[in-house]
Amino acid sequence: MNRKATIGTPPTPSVISEEPHGKIIALSLLLAFLWGGNSPSIKIGLEDFPPMALAFFRFVIGLVIIGGWALYRGVSLRLRKGELPRLLLLTTIFILQIICLNTGTLYTTASRSTIFINVYPFFTALFAHFWIPGERLSVPKTLGIVVAFSGVFVTVAPNLGEGETSVLGDLIVLVSGCFLGLRVVVTKLLIQSIHPYRLLAWLLTLSLPCYVTMSLLFERGLPMQLTLSSSAALLYQGGVIAGVCFLAWTAVLERYSASKLVVLFFATPLSGVVFSYVFLGDELTLSLLVGAVLVAAGIYLVNMRR
Repeated sequence: MNRKATIGTPPTPSVISEEPHGKIIALSLLLAFLWGGNSPSIKIGLEDFPPMALAFFRFVIGLVIIGGWALYRGVSLRLRKGELPRLLLLTTIFILQIICLNTGTLYTTASRSTIFINVYPFFTALFAHFWIPGERLSVPKTLGIVVAFSGVFVTVAPNLGEGETSVLGDLIVLVSGCFLGLRVVVTKLLIQSIHPYRLLAWLLTLSLPCYVTMSLLFERGLPMQLTLSSSAALLYQGGVIAGVCFLAWTAVLERYSASKLVVLFFATPLSGVVFSYVFLGDELTLSLLVGAVLVAAGIYLVNMRR
């Protein structure tokens, strides 16, 4: 497995070593739970910042943490020959994913956003089936995809035909999940040797000018203020998700088997719904709960050991 990293999704290792013990399993489950807070924190941040400005400030924080830790650990951030064109392609996909995630979350609820962004493992499995040798769709993977997209339908169905803006937001976030799944596969295909710290640092560095430019072009004059809630949301997205969670997960995967750990990320859409209910007061409808459980079950099936 590849140990590459992305924002909002954990890296996977190229070398499997030790079997994870209880404390590592508990830590991995905690990280999966914390990742579920990403969409709710974006929704909170969007109350005070437009989408592109929010992305810019979030990834400035993430870049400081990732870049600082890489330098502290002695990991070179210098680009090597032939890496820039591949990084530019990956950055383009990354930018499209973040644009869709932030914009879609603006028009839907945080709980629905966290369900739809977490369909990315199923897009990853679909793209990998066609592009990566040896990554064919197995029966459990296929079943997981069917179950997960059943969850997507169950979540969206009550609002179909009612002209609700949330359906548009749902679809945009779903497209973001597609881009995220594509980025995982493209990373696996094109970048096998780059250290995950350097990869993420350059993704953030190359994407920041785009967010600034788009914000200046399309968000000029829109209200923007730094409040206690938006500050906490930015620190969570940039510091906890893009910083601490990424670093902790990378450290775990440097020593322990991923095959027994990635399956724990079934908890992410469930925790996202909980975060949305607690911090934003999102309504816990039956369709939402069933949809979250189905997506979580799909994640389990796609990642389970075969």
